[in-house]
Amino acid sequence: MEWSDLRLFLAIAREGTLSAAARKLALTQPTMGRRLRTLEAAVGHKLFQRTGAGFVLTDEGSTLLGHAERMEDEALAIERRLSGQTHQLEGTLRITSSDWFGTHVLTPVLAEFSVRHPQITIELLTDGRFMSLSRREADVAFRIRPFDEADVVSRKLLHMRYGAYLRQGLTHPIAGDGTGSALLTMDSAFAGTPDDSWLQAMLPRARVVFRSNSRDVQAMMCAQGLGIAVLPIPLGESTAGIERIDLGAEPPGRDTWIGYHRDLRRLARLRALLDLAIVRLAN
Repeated sequence: MEWSDLRLFLAIAREGTLSAAARKLALTQPTMGRRLRTLEAAVGHKLFQRTGAGFVLTDEGSTLLGHAERMEDEALAIERRLSGQTHQLEGTLRITSSDWFGTHVLTPVLAEFSVRHPQITIELLTDGRFMSLSRREADVAFRIRPFDEADVVSRKLLHMRYGAYLRQGLTHPIAGDGTGSALLTMDSAFAGTPDDSWLQAMLPRARVVFRSNSRDVQAMMCAQGLGIAVLPIPLGESTAGIERIDLGAEPPGRDTWIGYHRDLRRLARLRALLDLAIVRLAN
């Protein structure tokens, strides 16, 4: 039984199909299938049931899963510990954040960092899901909620203010209860976020005409004159064609947290980024 084949097994278990697991590991689908058959022959059991919806773990596969995950944890711990001893300002630093935060807040900081440290390659991954720091999916994460992982070192970095925005030049008055107004909000998966709840409480008679999980898309639709959007101020102020409006109160802001795995706390390139981010962004 080879550890590399167990990594392949874990990828299939998590992704659900050979093709998705192959993309995850940068392998071909035939190679994935061949190595899975080799692993099943080595353990003497079928590990997956092939269904129309994808690969489902058999009882034997479920038994193997817990052991393989613990082996993965140890292998990743070795990798993190060795990486964390690197004192040279070179190599790759993988960062994850939301799309709008990466575009409108992090980009200037990362540009300055790259000029200062040209031997470091930055990978910025903007994704709707929270990437795992323990699995080295990212080295540093910026999130809008505190980290709850026990092995992650984190701190509150900044408080992000939000504002209500409307297309410039739309001069019609907004009724006190929102009658006749149109709203642009987060999609149903993010329903109940503080800014969305605030907007609909301020304008209860307004009609929601557009939803999106992308703040940038909301800003663009606002610039098209579709309606009122609550946006992070750095995004709103950098979007052409929209202006901040006064609805009688300021929307609630959100705290942004920065986190990294504790095993990487001595990684020189990580420390250099943290130092710059704190100077440029912390408040």
